[in-house]
Amino acid sequence: MKKNVLFILTVDTEEEWDWSGSFPHKDFSVKNINELPAFQNFCQELGVKPTYFIDYAVVNDLNAINIIKQLNNQYFEIGAHLHPWANPPFFNETNEASSHVINLPLSHFEQKLDMLIEKLKTEFNCVPKSFRTGRWGVNGDILHILHNKGINIDSSVYPLYKSRFFSCEKAISSPFWPDFNDTNISGEQRDIFEIPVTVSFNQGNNIFCQKIHTLFAQKMFSWLRLNGILWHTKLLKKLYLCPELCSGNDMKVLVDTQLSKGQNVFHMYLHSSSLLKNVIGLSDQENTREYLCQQIKIAVEHLAKNTNITYCTISEARDILTQRHK
Repeated sequence: MKKNVLFILTVDTEEEWDWSGSFPHKDFSVKNINELPAFQNFCQELGVKPTYFIDYAVVNDLNAINIIKQLNNQYFEIGAHLHPWANPPFFNETNEASSHVINLPLSHFEQKLDMLIEKLKTEFNCVPKSFRTGRWGVNGDILHILHNKGINIDSSVYPLYKSRFFSCEKAISSPFWPDFNDTNISGEQRDIFEIPVTVSFNQGNNIFCQKIHTLFAQKMFSWLRLNGILWHTKLLKKLYLCPELCSGNDMKVLVDTQLSKGQNVFHMYLHSSSLLKNVIGLSDQENTREYLCQQIKIAVEHLAKNTNITYCTISEARDILTQRHK
């Protein structure tokens, strides 16, 4: 018997710029949005229903707005995506710390979120129900504010990821009701649902594998390039359901690994800016959009071959899943 699974594709729909540089407040380039009609057509042909997490730089650009308005909204969802440096009101220059939503004063975050939601409502007649922070990471205070604004789905938890400012290393990798005191674990609240992206090692217990991966990344071991050796020998590979970071064949391995672990939700993600060649340093392929679409197709067709797959937006997935998680 084939397993019943859900497939979600979310796209951080945002400006393109040099991530290694400073954080701009104006004059954003959103040329990547010109690639969305072809990308959306590809998704519809495959049966996939994307969720576009749109940030302020995009919804403040007339050409980008017109392009998105031309897409068939029966086959996608619009969510909210907040980049602090691109989203007014501006309070000071953005630095590495304040570029993460999780580090903003709550009043600043709420004011920025209000402006983003109002802009999405004005331009697309859409009050978003789903949200992802820029640069990942979330906490209970942010979730409270999201709920108060009518948002009932968050997707800011990035399993097995750790930065200087937060850690999702031990986060639940399946959809769950997050605890507001620790958003990496399940809690009693039923206001906002978390749907993490799909990340896993190719074998074994993720937490144990993460400890090995983190240990070998430390300075005392890094010169040995042990993580690189483990990757190339396939002994230990951290795999992402993301065509920017993994090939279609590697994503097939991830699909098989997750199925063997009982996973029934597959959440793929990418950045709209990666649809352009070498814009954010994640893809230097010629015909970048076509290349990424081909990798997506390899993974999705493999999943569809081995499961009974339901394609859904993130809100549709929430409706299905919360009936099971009551």
